Amino acid sequence: MFFLKRLNSNKTNIIKGLYCAVFFSAFIYLEHFGLQNRVVNSFLAVVALYFLLSLPRKAMFFAGFFIGVFWFYWVSFSFIYYELTYLMPLIILGFGLGYGIIFYLFSFFQNLYFRVASFFALSYISIFGFNWLQIELLFLHSYFDIEKIDLLIILVSLALFIQFKWPALLLLILALNLNFSSSSYEKQNHLNIYMPQINLSQDEKWNRSYQKTIISKNLEAIEYAIENGYDLVILPETAFPLVLNTNKDLWETLEEKAQYIDIVTGALNKEGQDYYNSTYHFSSHGVTIANKVVLVPFGEEIPLPKFLRDFINNTFYNGAKDYSKATSPTDFEIQGVKFRNAICYETTTHKIFEDLGDTAFMISISNNAWFTPSIEPTLQKLLMQYYAKLYSVTIYASTNGSTNLIVGK
Repeated sequence: MFFLKRLNSNKTNIIKGLYCAVFFSAFIYLEHFGLQNRVVNSFLAVVALYFLLSLPRKAMFFAGFFIGVFWFYWVSFSFIYYELTYLMPLIILGFGLGYGIIFYLFSFFQNLYFRVASFFALSYISIFGFNWLQIELLFLHSYFDIEKIDLLIILVSLALFIQFKWPALLLLILALNLNFSSSSYEKQNHLNIYMPQINLSQDEKWNRSYQKTIISKNLEAIEYAIENGYDLVILPETAFPLVLNTNKDLWETLEEKAQYIDIVTGALNKEGQDYYNSTYHFSSHGVTIANKVVLVPFGEEIPLPKFLRDFINNTFYNGAKDYSKATSPTDFEIQGVKFRNAICYETTTHKIFEDLGDTAFMISISNNAWFTPSIEPTLQKLLMQYYAKLYSVTIYASTNGSTNLIVGK
């Protein structure tokens, strides 16, 4: 009898946790399938946060587990290209268990306001440098603002409702926090910008036998932009899958074409013994190289002590070194317009938006072929929209493997 009661209790906690995770994650999947509605998103956000504050401790573990899986299952897809497919279930399970433990700890003390403080603190925390679980994303396409103060107000108002059952006060606070203004914040510039849509599979991208074809197609895209009177052409991250600054012939070809159009493209960069994931800006005035500042944790760098970093690199990545990184972001000035450079993951971090000054535009280049088909491009888009709105920046996002975007429209 005790065993059956325990089993039923666990089932109940699993179901409650699953409900919470569904409400917490639904907005991503609705966006993925083109179903965006501010009323629905507002409702989902409030219910999801209510669950986070009211679920019993054991159910909180399962809420965190399912949220980790629903948001980040796609991370495992990249292991296919390292011939580590057998690790995919472990990666998915790792995200589930990791967030399950975190959510369990946030509810460890039977104090409602400790839980409020914990989830508010989560909006500031990057775990191993990975910060894509931004709770404020729930408010992005809703009637609530995305500032942290808005998150705190809603969490506190829900806590007061749970403790004192004051529905009138809850409705009043939520109503005062509503924002009915348009979500369009695009800024304009005079440049005619061309971003060719490239959908190159990850298998082809780093296949040396396909390299000449890739270079040829990129040069054709640049030539098309010149012939059609564009001012700037933007190619995605590592559009040229090689060390560009050591490829003399290609360098000279791009310099020649840059006499007619500004070219921004991704490629690798070698300085001494260090390799960088970089953006190159070719113009009639010369070449600027912007090295990546924020590396992808466990993708471009292992954010662990050296002995663990070396063990992981030697065991799983054939002894490869971490990429090197720049210390600060780089701005390009293109025909009088300033652009902040960002490469993929950088675009979804606060660091790349630091010290913008009068820079109102950003060029973001990405390679999403690692993770497609999945919700990763959708989550990346939502994060870019969040940061663009937060910092009042318009982002020109050129991507391989998913749709190019102008974020700010």
